[in-house]
Amino acid sequence: MIPRLILTLLFFCGANCFYWIWQNPILLAAALPALAIPNLAAGFFRKKIPTKRLKCCNHGLESLYIFTVSAVLSIITQLALLTQISTIGWKLWALSTVWAFVANAILFWNGILFVYCTSTQLGLKHRVIGIICGPIPIVHLFALHHIIRIVRRELRTETEKAALNQSRQHLQICKTKYPILMVHGVFFRDNKAFNYWGRVPSQLEENGATIYYGEHQSALSIAASAEELAARIRGIIEKEGCGKVNIIAHSKGGLDCRYAIAHCGIAPYVASLTTINTPHQGCGFAEYLLEKVPQSVRDRLAETYNHAAAVMGDTSPDFMAAVQDLTAARCQKTMCDLYLPEHIYTQSVGSVLKGSTSGKFPLNFSQPLVKYFDGPNDGLVAATSFRWGEDYQMIVPKGNRGISHGDMIDLNREDIEGFDVREFYVQLVSKLREKGL
Repeated sequence: MIPRLILTLLFFCGANCFYWIWQNPILLAAALPALAIPNLAAGFFRKKIPTKRLKCCNHGLESLYIFTVSAVLSIITQLALLTQISTIGWKLWALSTVWAFVANAILFWNGILFVYCTSTQLGLKHRVIGIICGPIPIVHLFALHHIIRIVRRELRTETEKAALNQSRQHLQICKTKYPILMVHGVFFRDNKAFNYWGRVPSQLEENGATIYYGEHQSALSIAASAEELAARIRGIIEKEGCGKVNIIAHSKGGLDCRYAIAHCGIAPYVASLTTINTPHQGCGFAEYLLEKVPQSVRDRLAETYNHAAAVMGDTSPDFMAAVQDLTAARCQKTMCDLYLPEHIYTQSVGSVLKGSTSGKFPLNFSQPLVKYFDGPNDGLVAATSFRWGEDYQMIVPKGNRGISHGDMIDLNREDIEGFDVREFYVQLVSKLREKGL
């Protein structure tokens, strides 16, 4: 790989040599390659970058690094030429400045477009901020610095994760005795185009896991969802001959699975059940909303959702049944008498979003509302509602952000400082393997 310093010096010379090209046009043959090589080669040949997407992202980042240094040095150079204006003349100085400006602009747009098209961590917010701040002098420098910092961290994180997976590939630490069934929560569906569990399943598979999905409808009563999940589990057992499954269920999915085990005859086919941010005690906030929202509004909302869900593939969506089963009163009544056979290992996980300025919309917006009724929460579910089963862990990373209901399934594909969601699931599943499950 050509060192960044060499590429930077090469590009800077090409961007600020117009005065000498004017004196000796043959130098143009050297200037054009000096400008082209950084635009074409920067960052592409770094061996440790694991994927093509990240190589392209690294090219954009390296281009922005080179641009930043070259732009500063170009300004200094053109100002220095300005002091010699009596010798070189205004026309030549203006042409030299335009040449330097255009050269640096091409490199900037090369870098920013590669970064915008390949980075996952920039997200919509930072992209919009970059666009808005771009035309504003001085401010755009801070925006560019912020973009570079985010992309640099993304590349470091992904490179380190690829190296970690490579180093332990032979261990297959997620290769459990029984496959993993991942069960989504309410108002979502399993979709090939957008995985509910974000980057988690691919990370588990890379470390040896066999993954299946619940494939049940997005909004049904707990009992109806349980019947669908029971049928899905029987289908997996019959097709694969695996005997049992390890279930990892998020949100309402945990309640659906508890009900399925207790009432739908699948207990012999379940080795373990792990619930993630599941409202085992229900949601007081949901109960309050149902009491206060007028019946006409509820009916209209339910009709709208059910129609949209049917278009997306649900055969019999029931918005109100799903919401009502999540209220504290209904949930406690439904869940209180559910038994679990002793042979099924059970554990639960919860998290807390620390403030309304943390996390992503809309959970950062709902967090203070839920807190008013239910206390500390993940943006939807109270912390007091998570604990269940033999083992329990609360995820509380350092800092002021916390972890939301959506963060726990990598919904936003966001790298959160202090909490590596992908590695969390790898360790969760590896512990199931250690238990012989």
